[in-house]
Amino acid sequence: MKLGEGTKARALIANLRSGDLSGEEYITSLRTHFELTEPKVLAFLPEKKRFKRLQADAKRQLKLNGSKRPALYNIPVGIKDIFQVEGFTTRAGSKLPERLIQGEEAKSVKRLKSAGALVMGKTVSTEFAYFAPGPTMNPHNPEHTPGGSSSGSAAAVAAGLVPLALGTQTIGSVIRPAAFCGVVGFKPCWGRISTAGVIPLSPFLDHVGTFANSVWLTKQAAKVLIGNWRKGYSHKDRPIIGIPDGDYLQKADKEMLTHFWEKVEQLKQAGYEVRKRKLIDDYDELANRHTLILDAEAAKVHKEWHRFHSEKYHKRTREMIERGLAISSTTLDEQRNLALQFMQTVRSLMEIHDIDLWIAPAAQGAAPKGLDSTGSPVMNLPWTQASLPVLGLPTGMNEQGLPLGIQFIGNIGGDEALLDWGMDLEAIFRDSST
Repeated sequence: MKLGEGTKARALIANLRSGDLSGEEYITSLRTHFELTEPKVLAFLPEKKRFKRLQADAKRQLKLNGSKRPALYNIPVGIKDIFQVEGFTTRAGSKLPERLIQGEEAKSVKRLKSAGALVMGKTVSTEFAYFAPGPTMNPHNPEHTPGGSSSGSAAAVAAGLVPLALGTQTIGSVIRPAAFCGVVGFKPCWGRISTAGVIPLSPFLDHVGTFANSVWLTKQAAKVLIGNWRKGYSHKDRPIIGIPDGDYLQKADKEMLTHFWEKVEQLKQAGYEVRKRKLIDDYDELANRHTLILDAEAAKVHKEWHRFHSEKYHKRTREMIERGLAISSTTLDEQRNLALQFMQTVRSLMEIHDIDLWIAPAAQGAAPKGLDSTGSPVMNLPWTQASLPVLGLPTGMNEQGLPLGIQFIGNIGGDEALLDWGMDLEAIFRDSST
């Protein structure tokens, strides 16, 4: 049996909280790995005296004795560079004047800090969390994309630079890069992690999520980040899993579909009940609606910045804003209402068919070659639009040594159950992954 990353993360936190491993010692060990690995990945924005700052931050926490040391004591985290962080300049992958896009520290960052986490630094984001990529490379092969828009956060965890990182998802920007980089990605229900202090892309669709090296650490972070986390949440011991039958699944490539059906069979062999159910009748309608909402809301966010600095935007971002400016408020409201109806449809189908989780490929396939694109989010779009909680798990490697991932989708309000079930699902795939 392989030693899981959750076991390692649990031991690390226990050792840091007990003082068996001091924060300063841990940071010193991280520094060696960081200085060797980060130049090959480019997950973080450059920072002078990064480790001097981290050592000082760790030293300040020594005043907390063992019984008062919080849940993430001295755990370094990467923060996607659309989150405001005190003491850091937010760039958001943009060439806009810095003064325009600064703000008060994000509520999610404050929560992590209050739990004892240390900010390793800002991680690379595509421009304003859209599609224009930054310099980050996939740790498994630098010629392949790490995904986006949370490129740096996914790559940082995959490269072992940090065990935990924050990202955002408006279409597929947590679950897809998590799959491409071979780490655990978590996107909760809309609003369960605050977006305050995060530069918005589409407020109706934006979700704050996490990257981690295990489901166990993902759950520890979620308990910190979700203000109304329900302790003792009651749910089935083992979920019934639904396969969303229809043209949606066929958007995955041949290699991924083969992998997907192997993982479905693996779950059956482990005793899970898996049912095929018709779900997404018209993917193109969903995708068109999503694009319209995103374009229109992004245009509202960027209207004034674009008015005076349009030439500073990447072509793809500028085109999105200009499309959005032509969309009326009436049309936007109509499409938002249809998205809410879709959420209710999925929720009703889960209850009618007694399905607790959906299973689907986390991406169309392995990370594509090249750094000019971050890959397609088509496998993630429906679940983001429906505001459902999603857990992405690394489930194996292809013949080229690139990760493949599967996503599990829970019901509205089912974040706690999803992460509990995810612990068992992770163990099943870990013990027999190839």
